Amino acid sequence: MAADAILDRLRAAAGELIRTAAEHDTIAGVPARYVAAPRDTAQAAAVLRAAAALDLAVTFRGGGTRLDWGSPPRRLDLILDTTALAGVVEHAAGDLITVVRAGTRLDALAATLAGAGQQLALDAPLPGGTIGGAVATNAGGPRRMLYGTARDLLIGVTLVRADGVVAHAGGKVVKNVAGYDLAKLVTGAYGTLGLVTECAFRLHPLPAAAAYVTRRVGDLAEAGRLAGSVRAAQLVPAALEVDAPPGGAATVTVLLEGTPAGVAARVETARRLLGADATASDEAPDGWGRYPWHDGDSGLKLTCALSGVPRLLADARAAADRHGLPLALRGSAGVGVLHGGVPGEAEPQRVAALVDALRAATAAVAGHTVVLTAPPAVRDRVDLWGPVDGLALMRRVKQRFDPDARLAPGRFVGGI
Repeated sequence: MAADAILDRLRAAAGELIRTAAEHDTIAGVPARYVAAPRDTAQAAAVLRAAAALDLAVTFRGGGTRLDWGSPPRRLDLILDTTALAGVVEHAAGDLITVVRAGTRLDALAATLAGAGQQLALDAPLPGGTIGGAVATNAGGPRRMLYGTARDLLIGVTLVRADGVVAHAGGKVVKNVAGYDLAKLVTGAYGTLGLVTECAFRLHPLPAAAAYVTRRVGDLAEAGRLAGSVRAAQLVPAALEVDAPPGGAATVTVLLEGTPAGVAARVETARRLLGADATASDEAPDGWGRYPWHDGDSGLKLTCALSGVPRLLADARAAADRHGLPLALRGSAGVGVLHGGVPGEAEPQRVAALVDALRAATAAVAGHTVVLTAPPAVRDRVDLWGPVDGLALMRRVKQRFDPDARLAPGRFVGGI
């Protein structure tokens, strides 16, 4: 069917929400043909019904901060842009619950909730990110140690399926389990199972006080040892981070939150654990909560069992040294999730070899290595996701939700 005829049929179903794609309307380098910008769930459902009737491949876009994550879509006809799907639907402050539309920016929501002394305790490593993007990638930052990730805070979703049917899962109370697993299922699925248009989250009070206790050390082995000492103590930190730029000293930082008196007492305990050189501040250190890479670099996610953090830190640095690559490491020594960055100008074959070495290192400590983003020449040489347990089951789930494989085809693990 001719492009104009498709556009006419899309507009007949969804009105003037549809436009022809512009040059910048791409996903991981793949250009789209059309863009839709629905303003509510009903309009989004109409768009997806029309796309299903025309057998169009659809990928969702929010703030655009993670569009280069995951594999490029195998085909892309329509981008469904969620930025007009914004705003707080409900804020039950007394119940510490909010319902918010998927296109809402995390920073805008934070400002709204702060007026009630509350927070959605999700860190935003990439400024400009949206609620939908955070759910699609199961985002989390340093404070995941205390509060968890998007999957842990999400208690309900409104989901539009590939055929345009609207489904609801979970509810607006923390202990409601009706459909709760569906909300967890779509979290981290990269938009391959359906479009999340609204999310219900449990909230937390804003802490009355917070302090960062930091210690610089000469090597990663010492950083790992100190992190283990903090985990073993009864300190209850909100975050425990290690920052290790290539070729430089490592930094261990403990974030403590609570009442002013309680934080002050725990700061002293943290300083004793970290050593005499530890310092305390109410300001986050440079790079806090940010990924250790820039646009165009290779960005990696390394996971491991908690007991394996010291070994993984050392093995990752040793692997980078063997391959002659500068590897920046930063992440949570409190939950065993680290991120690594390699400059985009690094020789692609060396980066691919480093990824193989890091996969062996993480496997040895019960973890995985995923390439979140990378230049095209590196993508061509690596499997971004690596070996994943349960892939056959994931394929069956995809088949049930999206039997024609039209939603973000190929973006997720195993080409899902």
